[in-house]
Formats: sequence, C-alpha cells, structure tokens
Amino acid sequence: MPTQYIYLHGFASSPKSAKARYIGDRFSQIHTELKIPDLNAGDFSQLTITRQIAQVAAEFPKDSIPVTLIGSSLGGLTAAHLAQQHLQVQRLVLLAPAFGFLSHWLVKLTDEEIQHWQQEKYLMVYHHGERRSLPLSYDFVTDAAQYQEELLQRFIPTLILHGKNDEVIPIQASRNFKRWRPWVELVEFDSDHALGNVVEEIWQAISLFCQLP
Repeated sequence: MPTQYIYLHGFASSPKSAKARYIGDRFSQIHTELKIPDLNAGDFSQLTITRQIAQVAAEFPKDSIPVTLIGSSLGGLTAAHLAQQHLQVQRLVLLAPAFGFLSHWLVKLTDEEIQHWQQEKYLMVYHHGERRSLPLSYDFVTDAAQYQEELLQRFIPTLILHGKNDEVIPIQASRNFKRWRPWVELVEFDSDHALGNVVEEIWQAISLFCQLP
C-alpha cells in the first residue's frame, strides 16, 4: 500500500528551510510525493500546536492510506502528538524534536518579559522564515502547556535523529523520551539543533527507516 509522507517544519521556520528543501529534493529524486505544509498558515501571530495538529490532519488522505510524518523541532513534537491522536499515522521520523519545548524556551526570557507578554498578549519573536520579528500571541504558551510527553504512549515505529550539541533542545530530552519507550530508536549526531552538517546522514537514516527506494 502506498504511504503519504508529510514534513512538518519547525517553530518560526517555513517550508523553505534548508532541511525542508533538502529532504523535499531527495523525495523528488525518488519520485515520491512529500507534502510540506506551511504551518504559519499565513498568521504566525495566532500559531498554536492545536492549530498545527488540525492543519496537518486535514492533509491526511481520506482513504485510510497510511501516513509517515517527518517533523523538525516543534514540528517533531506536533508529529508525535498527531500520531497519538490518529491511528492513520504509522511511522514517525523526528529531527531534534522539541520535547519539553516550553521549559527550554521560556527560560530564555526574563520574568519581566513573560509578565509583559501575558499582559500585552503579544511578544515579538524573530521568525527565521520571514527574516524579521513578528508578534506571537500568549495563547501559544497556554495551548502548548497541555501537550505533555507523558501522554505519548502509542506503540509506533519512531526514529529520532538528534544532535549531541543541540543548543535549543538538549539531547537529554530525546534520551529521556526513549528511555521508557522501547519502540523508539535514537540516533545521535555530532551536530547542533539545525543538523546542517549531517543532512546526508539524515537522509540515509530516513531512507533506510522508511524503506524508500
């Protein structure tokens, strides 16, 4: 049976990110469709994980064709929760998944900045895809707080590729996730969060795991 492949880019990124383009090109070379939806949905300021989940689920084939999700960073976290909610997802590839995202991200803000964000409702966040700062609603935080890794207990073939020198989401987050989930395979690279120096190795791992031609 054919499989639908969908790539989920990271936070404040876009389908034009280096990894998205590289992986998309490799899928094109083997004549296999890879959907790469724009998770900004034309309105980054109202981004939430819940919105991302609904948007990607709407991309699923209507005829029960199995889905493989490849998610980067926050896209990886979103993919994992999609797989928990939708049995149609039958395989996961997570690139530096943003487990514990809020705990790693909010500590970079001062208490005053967080309080100001709550009061003013919006915080200016640098968007790498747009190459400029854009406002992000505090609803993003309150929504993200409900997506806890403890909820992710579905037995599903999962490959995690993570850099040992990740400065955004520590490698320990993926190690902790794998510890109690024997169905998860973790491959560690000498790389950072972007994984830019190991894209060829990433593709080889994806190709092998997904049994691509």
